[in-house]
Amino acid sequence: MREKFDIVVAGGGHNSLISAAYLARAGLRVLVLEARQMIGGDTVTEELTVPGFHHDSCSSAHTLFQSSPTIRQNELGLDRYGLRYIHPDPVVTMPFEDGRSVTMWRDIARTVAEFARFSPRDAQAYRRMMAEYDAVKKVFGQYRYTPIGYGPSLDEALMAQPDGALWLRRYRQSALEIINHYFGNEHLRTFMLWLAFMTIQPVDGPGTGRLAYALANGRQSYSWATPVGGSGSLPKALVALIEDRHGVVLAGKRVTELILEHGRCVGVRTADGDSYRAEKAVLSTIHIKRLVEMAPTAAWGEPFVQSVEQWEPGFTLFVGHYALSEPPLYSIGEERSPAVAAGLAGSVDNMLRLLSDIRRGRIHQDDPVLLVVCSSVVDESRVPNGGHTLKVLSFFPYDLAEGGPERWDAIKEEVAQRNLAYLRRFVPNLTNDVILGKAVESPLDLERRNSHNWRGTCHGGSLSPAQSGAMRPVPGWASHRMPIVGLYQTGATTHPGPSVSGGPGRNAAWVILDDLGMSLADAIAQ
Repeated sequence: MREKFDIVVAGGGHNSLISAAYLARAGLRVLVLEARQMIGGDTVTEELTVPGFHHDSCSSAHTLFQSSPTIRQNELGLDRYGLRYIHPDPVVTMPFEDGRSVTMWRDIARTVAEFARFSPRDAQAYRRMMAEYDAVKKVFGQYRYTPIGYGPSLDEALMAQPDGALWLRRYRQSALEIINHYFGNEHLRTFMLWLAFMTIQPVDGPGTGRLAYALANGRQSYSWATPVGGSGSLPKALVALIEDRHGVVLAGKRVTELILEHGRCVGVRTADGDSYRAEKAVLSTIHIKRLVEMAPTAAWGEPFVQSVEQWEPGFTLFVGHYALSEPPLYSIGEERSPAVAAGLAGSVDNMLRLLSDIRRGRIHQDDPVLLVVCSSVVDESRVPNGGHTLKVLSFFPYDLAEGGPERWDAIKEEVAQRNLAYLRRFVPNLTNDVILGKAVESPLDLERRNSHNWRGTCHGGSLSPAQSGAMRPVPGWASHRMPIVGLYQTGATTHPGPSVSGGPGRNAAWVILDDLGMSLADAIAQ
């Protein structure tokens, strides 16, 4: 390709596309290169099981994205490109072995009443907890959607609040500590701990305290925010915007090398031998562990490379996708009803044993911890008449103590079947004749499908204190600029981290525009 581009973007995940969209709106000519034949990274929707059944391969809910300026203030006008969200009610339900269940509803009063069936004291604790987070969530939001170095640190911002000192402690605690402080009832503790675990961070570890508040508050505010047509509707809208602004998006173009001239990154080479040059900057969303392999160590500097060598992947996922003739039915109140999302966790002790087993490379399946998503309950556009898609997510190690990652190929079908058998204890209508097709992906398969899922994690890497905020991806390089001049980084390995938030993408565009003497505000105004 001989066309001239101001910006070349390596990777076509949602953060890359969000960056490219803001840059294109600023009047820059943008080229996006995606390794797969499908644009979107971990926000894609595919026919994985039976023709006509459209499954979200990775992300399903875009809840965090609802609080982003991109959506909340409609900065990119993505609604004009067909992006629309549904906010289901009920939000999520959790059945237990004793026949009881906990259900969250959009109406907080109804959720509080649900909690009160187990403990009036805990019900009021939940209401208080949500109100306490409401008072400071703008601080956390501003921090998330501001590049590191462009605003106060999180500690400084919190200390400007009336309860700042208390929040300094809270967000450094573990989610387990926070939940044990607020709740006494075992069912409610289990539900809240499972909910805090939905960013796949170890909820018994330091620095996860905020998740106990934020995950519940986000679901309470926006539910299991479901994109109409599937998760792939987000990249589809972003590509349409970029192309409207004279940008180009190419699939099947795996970037394998950075082109350096006089110490500056001026373009990239792809696996098919093509090269693409950037007049102003190169932006990458390639996983940081793979990115450092695309240029000599001397170009990065030894300290940077050593820091990346210590990158921790975090916890990994295992998923079964199913095409169904009817939705799973849960005991909600006095009826058996469908729900977009359900969780199975058993008990607090069971969740803690899961975390221990993952750390030891063991498969925890006596009472598996599951996230079950049936998006077609509220979005019929994904399926043929009367059909449904089901995703059953569980949490296992990538590197198994017995056999390593390669063992997954031999055992994944058996593991998926055990997960399904456990789910059927709570959803008896999920019989064999209801299942029309299936597709199973182990942590190893997730890595094979998308190289950004390094060691099976769809979240870029652990969000431990050593890999968060100004430490992500490497201390001194958290503002999206890389040690190689002209090269910038976005995606889940950068601040503010994983999930569909759009934060890394928007922040990276902000920094690039600033370095080019332009402004994000002007891009938004276009």
